[in-house]
Amino acid sequence: MTDTTLTPQKLAPPGGRTPGPRRERKAAELEARTRAVAARLAAISAQPAAQVLQNQRSTARGLRQDEAAERLEQHGPNAVEQERAPRWFVQFAKAFWNPFILVLVALDAVMLWQWLQVADEEPFDPGIAILATMVLVSGVLRFWQEYRSGRSAAALRALVTTTTAVERRAGRGDGPATVEIPMEQVVPGDVVRLAAGDLVPADLRLLTAKDLMVGQAALSGESLPVAKADTRTHDYGQRTTTDPVEADNLCLMGTSVTSGTATGVVVATGADTYFGSMAGSLVGERPRTSFDTGVRKVSFLLIRFMLVMVPVVLAINGFTKGDWAEAFTFALAVAVGLTPEMLPMVVTTNLARGAVAMSKRKVVVKRLNAIQNLGAMDVLCTDKTGTLTEDRIVLDRYLDVHGREDGEVLEYAYLNSHFQTGLRNLMDQAVIDRVTEAEEVVVDARFTMIDEIPFDFARRRMSVVLGRNDATGPAAEHVLITKGAVEEVLALCTHLTENGERAELTDALRRRVTRTAEDNNRQGLRVLAVATRTFPAGRDTYTVADEDGLTLIGFLAFLDPPKRDAAEALRALADNGIAVKVVTGDNELVAARVCADVGIDVGEVVTGAVIDTLDDAALRERVRTTTVFAKANPVQKARIVRALQAEGHTVGFLGDGINDAAALRDADVGISVDTAVDIAKESADIILLEKDLTVLERGVLQGRLTFGNTIKYIKMTASSNFGNVFSVLVASAFIPFQPMLAMQLLVQNLAYDISQLATPWDRMDKEYLRRPRTWDARGIGRFMLVMGPTSSVFDITTFLLMWHVFGANSEDHQALFQSGWFVEGLLTQTLVVHMLRTRKIPFVQSRATAPVLLMTALVMAVGIALPFSPLAPALGMQALPMSYFPWLAGTLLAYCLLTQVVKTWYIRRFNSWL
Repeated sequence: MTDTTLTPQKLAPPGGRTPGPRRERKAAELEARTRAVAARLAAISAQPAAQVLQNQRSTARGLRQDEAAERLEQHGPNAVEQERAPRWFVQFAKAFWNPFILVLVALDAVMLWQWLQVADEEPFDPGIAILATMVLVSGVLRFWQEYRSGRSAAALRALVTTTTAVERRAGRGDGPATVEIPMEQVVPGDVVRLAAGDLVPADLRLLTAKDLMVGQAALSGESLPVAKADTRTHDYGQRTTTDPVEADNLCLMGTSVTSGTATGVVVATGADTYFGSMAGSLVGERPRTSFDTGVRKVSFLLIRFMLVMVPVVLAINGFTKGDWAEAFTFALAVAVGLTPEMLPMVVTTNLARGAVAMSKRKVVVKRLNAIQNLGAMDVLCTDKTGTLTEDRIVLDRYLDVHGREDGEVLEYAYLNSHFQTGLRNLMDQAVIDRVTEAEEVVVDARFTMIDEIPFDFARRRMSVVLGRNDATGPAAEHVLITKGAVEEVLALCTHLTENGERAELTDALRRRVTRTAEDNNRQGLRVLAVATRTFPAGRDTYTVADEDGLTLIGFLAFLDPPKRDAAEALRALADNGIAVKVVTGDNELVAARVCADVGIDVGEVVTGAVIDTLDDAALRERVRTTTVFAKANPVQKARIVRALQAEGHTVGFLGDGINDAAALRDADVGISVDTAVDIAKESADIILLEKDLTVLERGVLQGRLTFGNTIKYIKMTASSNFGNVFSVLVASAFIPFQPMLAMQLLVQNLAYDISQLATPWDRMDKEYLRRPRTWDARGIGRFMLVMGPTSSVFDITTFLLMWHVFGANSEDHQALFQSGWFVEGLLTQTLVVHMLRTRKIPFVQSRATAPVLLMTALVMAVGIALPFSPLAPALGMQALPMSYFPWLAGTLLAYCLLTQVVKTWYIRRFNSWL
């Protein structure tokens, strides 16, 4: 595994650039700060727990509420430096920092410089003001959309909170109570309780720990969890370290608990933590997603196209007209016409609208660019529980080793579930719910908690050790009660309870009890085994090694009924081009039964044990044909995701447990739910407010709508601009005057850009939303080269019309010629929005939304009115004769017909459109 250690020595300057003095100084300050924090934590690690508590002015019972409030005000929120929206004026400046706007700024500067050379002789060039207006409109709209989307995203993220359990007291004489508080409210001196699945909220000095394993990959680069110990097992005289990550009695912010339980006192929060001291090196631009890469490729494709075409236009006009200054100005206007300066604003608006729309459908987007990945997803890996089933676990049966109902099995199971302090799941709650309050009081009075061996995903079981309150002296004993997966528990059993007597577990009996469990599995019941072992009283610490030589008591059979709408949701996903693969840690028999009940073609179920025997190439072969993976651990789930990606799929992973965190990070789009464990929510890109495949399907469709409207703008603008330039080349070669003034080109381009502002509010055809969508820069280029010249056909017919019919065939009549082409060009360019937005027949089979219809109609009306307006002389236009408009109507009709014919051919030839 690649080392991702974040120690200061390994921090490299972004992009491999040689650091300047300022960067070097910042790096040196960062390193000094981190070393100081590390030294302080190392000193705390070497101190006894009592000393640490005293220094933090706290006790093992935690802080009082008033003390915590004072410290929160003193130290501030428990948050490190992170990516957040910059101040509004910085965001405003950055809104103008993109290739297209920079091109426009450069062109405007050149035009301004040209005018300054002749300012004494020539009036102010209005083209300069028009170009500046285009820059301002694009930048301001982009800023406003990004500012609003940032606020919306922050509000959406606020819907998903991460909490931590701390000990708090109401007053001086009150006892401690465990309360859940937002992680940002943790303060130095708080006593924190940790269990499997928790994020470590701050830097902690452990007070107690039980089989505690912590994942530290974010800090140390270690892929495997490391063991942490409490004060009872730490040898202060022999073990010292200057690296707080290696200290076995420290848990640091940024790490997560994979198994076990612990308590610890907070010694640092926020920027004062080890993680916080390095936060400056962690903040910066995120790695580019496929969405970012796609936009970038398209942007530079259009810029390269412009760099080729503009010199050609300059050369033709310069040589044919002889006026190189005017030709240069015209070439600059053509460059502006080729620049889709509204692209950043349209992209941002699309993503922001998509995020807000998805939130209304119970889907919270943590990262806006994840919307595109959700729309591109073609394989969804999901757990069984809660997505295919109702996530409503009911204890259906409690059986002895022969499959008969036995109340003693329920009693032992209740003791195990009731006394455990770690990660309590729905099955534990189902066991507790089967016991009445009166029975609980009696059972609780008979036992005292001695110790526990928490659950982890390798052992797949957990144990509690209880003392019997009614036995004293030599008769006193401790009873270990283990509950877990049948295969794992049965492997540790040497005896069983049969008719109230303890008997040796022979091979024949082992096969018999295994069949009992399997029979229940085949009925769709999830089965756990319950076993016990007794020890003489006298010690208070037990380990995994004590889970041996067990006596099997019986089985618990749980029912988690399939969701009524699961089969329909799966069909909807399949209809939308998404293959669903079930990846579960559950038994293969249960997984197969549940999947069959909801209509999944199960086929061969591949278990985690089989996956471990396969190399990466063999696993890639298996994932092609396998639908259900069972008994998969976290590492195996992540391998399945990577194998699917290696096959060229865009993979989504839906999970809510600590065992899903690795797969959530590796997936193209990690999807979790708001009830998930902390580490799962932090690893995910998208949070579902309801664990339901129907909710996810709606989110996928919204993602595709967002992507579709973005790609729609790009293809329409690229093809329209190319058509205009192609027409300019033809006209420049044969017409003795400029076919259109630079200022007229600028106004036309501005008007067209305004007509495109409503694109994010458009709809997509249902057929488009049925397939996953990804970027295809080559397809955009092909689309531009095919559809662009289509509009040029009618530009050329308009040239001939103005030249031969209306007599605009000399420089004296060039205003009439230019006005005629301006109106025709703007109307066809705007009409292309409706022609190209759908593969269907526009207005008949597919109609744009009201905002798009209104905006395009408004721009077309303004375009027709301009030659008749008071602005016409300033723009070099003149009023058009009424006889022009029947010709214009015919041209537009013919344009629509030809475009539809070419569109039909294109779809048949390339089997694609948008």
